[in-house]
Amino acid sequence: MNQFIVLALFLAVVLGGGLAIGFATRPGAWYAGLDKPTFNPPNWVFAPVWTLLYVIIAIAGWRTFMRAPADAAMIAWTVALALNFLWSPIFFGAKRPDLALGVIAALLAAIVAFIALSWRDDVLAAWLFVPYAAWVAFATLLNEEIWRLNGSAT
Repeated sequence: MNQFIVLALFLAVVLGGGLAIGFATRPGAWYAGLDKPTFNPPNWVFAPVWTLLYVIIAIAGWRTFMRAPADAAMIAWTVALALNFLWSPIFFGAKRPDLALGVIAALLAAIVAFIALSWRDDVLAAWLFVPYAAWVAFATLLNEEIWRLNGSAT
């Protein structure tokens, strides 16, 4: 298959999935009413950050798939994407920051695993995941603080 068709498919799945989940699980009144830490970014920051991250996630996945579609790095990439797509329905949909914290911690572990597994064979794909790891580490702290600040109110 043409590599650019494969790239287009990766972009469609990652961006399309991320946008669909984002629209389906908008934060809403429940999230607006929660106590948040002082370092919580304004809501408008999330859409552009995630859009850029989804593009680099797709590119890293495409590069890995084109090199070795069934290796451990591709499995880590797939697990990370699945966990990424699972987080919003749990946090916003089910209103469970406690359970979402476990999901996002596992997501961060999968991202770090992808970086480690990709480093030797495709350093660019590994580096593409570094901003993703940084953002998810920040999001993990944010998730934890929201849970801590709101306790049983969530």
